[in-house]
Amino acid sequence: MSVLTRDAIFAEIDAGRLKLSPFSRDQVGAASIDLTLGDEIRVIEMGEGPIEVENGADFRDHTQVQSLSSPYDLSPGSTIHGITRERIELPPNLCGFLEGRSRFARLGLMIHVTSAFVQPGVANRQVLEMSNVSARTLRIHSGVRLCQIVLMRTEGESHYRGRFADQDAI
Repeated sequence: MSVLTRDAIFAEIDAGRLKLSPFSRDQVGAASIDLTLGDEIRVIEMGEGPIEVENGADFRDHTQVQSLSSPYDLSPGSTIHGITRERIELPPNLCGFLEGRSRFARLGLMIHVTSAFVQPGVANRQVLEMSNVSARTLRIHSGVRLCQIVLMRTEGESHYRGRFADQDAI
């Protein structure tokens, strides 16, 4: 697998194989595409007792959706789910990894704690597992380019058809 650089990313977009919506060409960097935090988050509810981490566990049973029409204060040690404003459509020979941007990581915001892999052939918005590992509260705003996707060519082709294949909401 090889990482796509700016020229290769634009070639995929211009050929219509890679699609992002909404999209502006200034989102493309040297070897990644910046992605924007959307207008809602999912917050883990306070509750009694532990959350069982088992095969049937569903995050929706322990979280609630909140609007980001006002900034959200992310306390130290807390995790929320965000979602990208952009819908990404990858061809069957491209996959990607979501990465935080260093300017926010240096403040203690981890954008993708785990499961950062974006499968080939997806057509969805990406959920971001956002955690505050700093000692101070971080105020989260919608519309900020919080993360980036690094794209790679696959060996062979595939289409993701799993549980989150058509995810457009958190």
